[in-house]
Amino acid sequence: MQIVPPIPKRKKNSPSTTPYTTLSNISQQKKKKWLTVGQKDQPIMIMILITLFLFGGIASRLTYFQIIKGQEFAEKAASNRTRIIPQAPVRGNLFDRKGRVLASTRLSHSAYLLPRIQIQPNWEEVKIELAKILNTNPEELQEKLKGENLDSPTLVKVGSNLTPQQITAIEENREILGEVELSIETIRNYPNNRVASHVLGYTREINAEELEQRRNEGYRLGDVIGKMGIERGLESKLRGQWGGIVLETDGAGKIVRRVGVQEAVAGQDIQLTLDLELQKVAEEALGDRKGAVVALDPRDGGVLAMVSYPGFDPNIFSDNITPEIWQEVQGQGNPFINRSIVGFPPASTFKVVTAAAGMETGKYPPNTVLPTYAFLRRAGMALGEWNRAGFGPMNYIRSMAWSSNTFYGQIGYGVGGENLIEWSRKFGFGSKTGIELVEETPGLIADNEWKQSRFNMDWTAGDTLNMSIGQGFTLATPLQVAGMFAIPANGGYRIVPHLENDSETYLAKRESLGMKPETISTIKQGLRAVVTSGTGGGSAVPGIAVAGKSGTAEAPPGKSHAWFGAYAPYDDNPSIVVVAFVEHSGGGGGAVAAPIVQRVLSAYFANETN
Repeated sequence: MQIVPPIPKRKKNSPSTTPYTTLSNISQQKKKKWLTVGQKDQPIMIMILITLFLFGGIASRLTYFQIIKGQEFAEKAASNRTRIIPQAPVRGNLFDRKGRVLASTRLSHSAYLLPRIQIQPNWEEVKIELAKILNTNPEELQEKLKGENLDSPTLVKVGSNLTPQQITAIEENREILGEVELSIETIRNYPNNRVASHVLGYTREINAEELEQRRNEGYRLGDVIGKMGIERGLESKLRGQWGGIVLETDGAGKIVRRVGVQEAVAGQDIQLTLDLELQKVAEEALGDRKGAVVALDPRDGGVLAMVSYPGFDPNIFSDNITPEIWQEVQGQGNPFINRSIVGFPPASTFKVVTAAAGMETGKYPPNTVLPTYAFLRRAGMALGEWNRAGFGPMNYIRSMAWSSNTFYGQIGYGVGGENLIEWSRKFGFGSKTGIELVEETPGLIADNEWKQSRFNMDWTAGDTLNMSIGQGFTLATPLQVAGMFAIPANGGYRIVPHLENDSETYLAKRESLGMKPETISTIKQGLRAVVTSGTGGGSAVPGIAVAGKSGTAEAPPGKSHAWFGAYAPYDDNPSIVVVAFVEHSGGGGGAVAAPIVQRVLSAYFANETN
C-alpha cells in the first residue's frame, strides 16, 4: 500500500508555489505580460502613427498638385516665363459713296509697360522720367496701369503716336527706362481734317469707366474706341479683334525668343452715303455761321451731306491733347454739338404738317379758301400775320407761297390739338429718325400729358395755334425737317435717314402715311409756288425746278433762326432734299437760308452726283 504525502498548506495572501496552475491563472499572467509590453512601446507606436499620417497627407497633396491642378500650374509657370505684346486690330476704313477716303489708319509708335513695374524700387524715377518724355504727368501713367493685375504678363499702352524725338529720348535713357517697350501700331487718320467732323466723329483710348462697362465685350486697356459720330455708331463693325505676339523671357525678364503670334483681325471697311465734294460745298455755303445743313436722297433716305458749325479736326484726338489745344477748340463755341440732330423751333417749315392735317382730317379739303388777317384772335390769343396786314382770301397754294400765319392758324385751330399732334408724329417729329448717330435727339412734340408733367397745366387752344406755325413748345432737328420734305417729294413715304450705303435695305424700311393723292399734290404745288412766286426765290436753280419752304423762328432773347428746305427736281423723280438752318441769324429764312440751299442744289446737279 502506497502512502501519498499530504499537500502543504499555503499561507494566506502568499503567492502560490504549486507547480500546477489553472486556466484562469494562465490568462491573468498573459494579460499582465502584454500590459507590461504595451506600456513600454506606447511612444514608439504613437510616432509610427503620426509618421504614417503625415506621409499620407503629403502623398495626397502631391497627387492633388501633380494630377488635378498640374495643368493649371504648368500654365501659370509658363505665363511667368512669357510676355505678351498686344497687337491692336487695324480699324475699318470709312469711304464716301464714290470710294473716296474719309477715315483710315497710319503707322505710329507706342510705349508699353508691364504692370509689375509698379512694385520695382525705381518705379518713381521711371514714372517721373517717362511722364516728362510723353508730355503727361506721373499720376496719369499710374492710372493707366491700375486696370491690370500686378502679375499680368500683358503690356499696357502708356503712350501713343510718339514723335521721333520722344523715341530717341526713351532710347537715350535706357538705364532708367529699360522696362519701356516700343511697338509700331496704327492710329486713326482723317485726311480731310475738319470736313464732315460731326458725321465721322473721332476715336480715343478707352477710359476706366468705359472699360468697366464694356470689358465683357472684349475691350481691354489701351483699346481705341469710337467716341462720337459714325465712329461710335458703327463701333462694333469698325473695331476688329485684338491679336498679340507671345515672347519667352528668362529669369531676368529679358526676351529669349518669339513663341507664337495670333494675328489681329481687321475691322470692317464701310462705305457711307456721304458725297465728299457735296459735303465740302455745303460746309463752304454755311461758312462760319452757327447752324446746320442736311442733304439727303428722298427716295431711300441716304444722307448726302451733313454739316454743323462750328466743327473740329478729329485728328487732334489721335495725339495727346495739350491744354492749349483744348482751350482753342472749346473757344469756338460748343464745336462738338451736331446741330443737324439737335432740336430747334421749326417755324413755318412746319406748315407742311398743318396743311396735311387739315386735308387728311377732311375739315379743310384741298379747295379750301380762308380769309387772312393782320391778327387772328382765338381763345384769348392774337396770332399776328408777319406782314402785319394780312393777304386777303387765300387757298393752300398761295398761303404756302407767302407763308401766311393766320391761314395756318385757322387750320390748326380747326383740326384741334390732338389731330395736329397725331400728324406731327406721323411725319416723324418727336422721335429719333433712326440714323446711326448715338447723339441724335428726338426734338419735341408736346401734348397734354407732357404739359401737365412739366407745368402742371392743361393743353390749351393757344398751344395749338402756336404749334400750327411751328412755334410754342415744338422742336425739330434739321434732319427731321429734311425727312418731312422727303414725304411730298417721294409721294407720301416716311423714310429712315441713314449713313451706311445700303439703299435696298432702307427702301424696304419706307413707310407710307396713306395720304390721299390730292393732299400730296396740293402740298407739292404750294412748295413749288414758294420758289416761283413767294418767299423762296433765293433757292431757284437755273434749268432745275425747285420746290421748298422758308421759316423764320422767334428765338428770344436772341435774334431769330432762319430755315429753308427744298427738293428737286420738282415732280420728276426728286433725288435730293436740302435743309439749311442758321442759328440766331436774324432776317428771314428766304433771305438767309435759301441761298445756302441754292448753292448745294447747284453743285449737286452740276456734278450729277445723284
